[in-house]
Amino acid sequence: MTTKILDLPVVSYVLPGNRSCAGCGIGIALRQITAALEGRMVMTVPASCLTVLGGMFPIASVNVPWVNVAFPSTAAAASGIAAGLRATGRAEEMTVLAMAGDGGTGDIGIQALSGAAERNEDFIYLCYDNEAYMNTGTQRSGLTPAGARTTTTWSGKRENPKDLPRIMEAHGVPYVASTSAAFPADVYDKVAKARGITGLRYIHMNTPCPSGWGFDPKDTVRLGKLAVDTGLVVLYEVENGVFRLTGRSASLAKSGRPRVPVSEYLATQTRFRGMKPDVIEAVQAWVDERWARYVARDAGACD
Repeated sequence: MTTKILDLPVVSYVLPGNRSCAGCGIGIALRQITAALEGRMVMTVPASCLTVLGGMFPIASVNVPWVNVAFPSTAAAASGIAAGLRATGRAEEMTVLAMAGDGGTGDIGIQALSGAAERNEDFIYLCYDNEAYMNTGTQRSGLTPAGARTTTTWSGKRENPKDLPRIMEAHGVPYVASTSAAFPADVYDKVAKARGITGLRYIHMNTPCPSGWGFDPKDTVRLGKLAVDTGLVVLYEVENGVFRLTGRSASLAKSGRPRVPVSEYLATQTRFRGMKPDVIEAVQAWVDERWARYVARDAGACD
C-alpha cells in the first residue's frame, strides 16, 4: 500500500523550532519517520547535524526518547538498547531507531553497523545521506559524489560514492531500502514497513543540504526530486532478497521516458561549479550503468 501525501499523519513528534539550517532536509523527513513509529521509539544519534536539530539537554526539539552517543558507536548503542528492551519485556512496545549521517554510517560507524548486521540485531538503522561531513565543516565522506568540491576536495572528489545499501544487503539483513527526504510519503511507508519486520532493517535516505551543497533553501524538495529524476538517487526496497523499484523511480522505469541529464542537476549547486565536461560525462555514464542494472533487477533479469 502506498500512502498519499494528503493521508500522512498530522501528529508530529518534532516540536516547533530547532537549530538546524534553513531548508535542512532532515527536518522534513524526521516528522514522517517519528510519525511512522507513532512516537513509540528510542533514538540513538551520534555527533552530527541531527544532534544540532534535536538539541542538547535540557532543550530538545523532538518529543521522543533520545540518546546521544559517540561518533562510531551508533549501531553498538542501538544493539545495547534493543537488548535492554528485550530484557525488560518492552521490545514489543518500543522500536529502536539508530539514525546517523553518511560519515557516521559509511565511514566512522561502519564497523559497528556491520557487526550489528552480521548479528541481525533487532533495530532500524537509518542513514540520512547529505553527502559530506556537514556538521564539522563540509569535509568529504565516502558517500560524497564524484566531482563535488568540499573543504578536503577543493578541486572536486575523484571517486564515486560507496553503494552503502548494497553493502548492507550483502550482510543478508531482512530489509534494505533507499528513499529521499524529498518524498515524505515514501519515507513514511518504508519506515512503517520496517517497523513490522524483525531483525536489522537498513534505510538509506538522500537528504539535500542547502548550506553544504550550495543552493537556495527554498529548493530543497525540488533538488531532491531532481536527483531521483536523473537516476542519481534511486528509490527501491529489498525485502528478504526480493528487489523492487518504488515510487517515482518505479514510475520512471515503467514509462520508459528519458531521465533528466545529470548535467542539469549538477548545475543547480555551487559544489559542482567548475566541473570539467569529461568528469560530467563520466558521472553520467556511471549513473546510466547503475540505472540499467536497477531496472533489469526490478524486472527479474539479474540479481
